[in-house]
Amino acid sequence: MLVSPSGPTVPERVARGVELLSSWGLEVRVGRHVFDRAGYLAGHDEDRLRDLNAALEDPETRAVVCTRGGYGAQRIVDRIRLGAPKHLVGFSDITALQLAVWRRAGWPSVHGPGAAWFDDRLPAASAASLREALFSSGPLRSYTTENEETSAVTVPGPAVRGVLLGGNLSMLASTVGTPDMPDLSGKILLIEDVGEAPYRVDRMLTHLRRAGTLDGVAGVAVGQFTECGGVGPTTVVDVLREHLGALGVPVLGGLRIGHGVGQETVVLGAPAVLDVHVGCLTSRLTDEIGNRTAAGLSP
Repeated sequence: MLVSPSGPTVPERVARGVELLSSWGLEVRVGRHVFDRAGYLAGHDEDRLRDLNAALEDPETRAVVCTRGGYGAQRIVDRIRLGAPKHLVGFSDITALQLAVWRRAGWPSVHGPGAAWFDDRLPAASAASLREALFSSGPLRSYTTENEETSAVTVPGPAVRGVLLGGNLSMLASTVGTPDMPDLSGKILLIEDVGEAPYRVDRMLTHLRRAGTLDGVAGVAVGQFTECGGVGPTTVVDVLREHLGALGVPVLGGLRIGHGVGQETVVLGAPAVLDVHVGCLTSRLTDEIGNRTAAGLSP
């Protein structure tokens, strides 16, 4: 089921996403209000919520795929209703929903491209990564690459294991003080963002540190910080290095996870390994978690 819980989407992009998902043998249904628009929102709150809850509660729906991020999920997240476990697919603003399903029901979720598909940003490897997350409970591996700006954000250390949590940095910071903020102690934190100047990234990380949110984190995986330039000599890499380097844990940057070209899919709320020496983040659904979340969709 495709839903638009956040910002408005483009029908042509969604049609491409439907074509891709259908080519994998999936039966794709589109929520009634997917193409609604109310300013910067994909329709009125009640309509977006109605579509989302219908998908989350439908026993025949195995995956809820959000069309895109944008803004709006936090306006409705307190009223979502969960049925049987299923995949919740999306990223960016959808981080708010993914944190909620983890805190309320222990659901892992799929941090990957939405159904509003961008062929120019998402090559065949991106599609293959998303397909693997939907159809398999096997490991998903994301390797650091020098082509990514955040590859310079690395703190050496031993390989660490823990549940992978996080996603979009802005949404994580906005969740502090709400019932959906997870305990990150012993967890591997994933962060990425788009369109945020270095001083705003500084402000968000400072807020997380002051709130004690990052205390005890096992390691940090740094994805794509896309279009995060600013005025002045300080770069977003400088900011990330300063804050993350002070945590005293392994940090791996340069991962193709986020809003940039070549986006890869990972599983949040599931066991992961962060290995800075190898330059790899591995996430996977265990059999136990996979059974609870209907991992391994069948056409």
